Amino acid sequence: QAQLVESGGGLVQAGGSRRLSCAASGSGFVLNAMGWYRQAPGKQRELVAVITRGGSTTYVDPVKGRFTISRDNGKNTVYLQMNSLKPEDTAVYYCYADTVFPVSRSWGQGAQVTVSS
Repeated sequence: QAQLVESGGGLVQAGGSRRLSCAASGSGFVLNAMGWYRQAPGKQRELVAVITRGGSTTYVDPVKGRFTISRDNGKNTVYLQMNSLKPEDTAVYYCYADTVFPVSRSWGQGAQVTVSS
């Protein structure tokens, strides 16, 4: 199973930008789709963005046009570029990676992103 380590969380002012990274390490796996969820205080975890191994992307409506997901398959890393941040984007952001051979889903430890108004 892949181990995922996130980085890039922190405090940012409304209208600002932040880039999250999530690197997968380990051996014996092949990465498939990767993506990001977020969980705001008192709310359920929600999907933010997904990227397939081939680079196709999907976003939820609240982040379309502001967030960009990308990946570097050579580095087994997925990124989330967040622009025009709003206070309602404040949450813990979790990356995930689906693998084949074996089929599994791994999660990152979570990165707190706080957007101040």
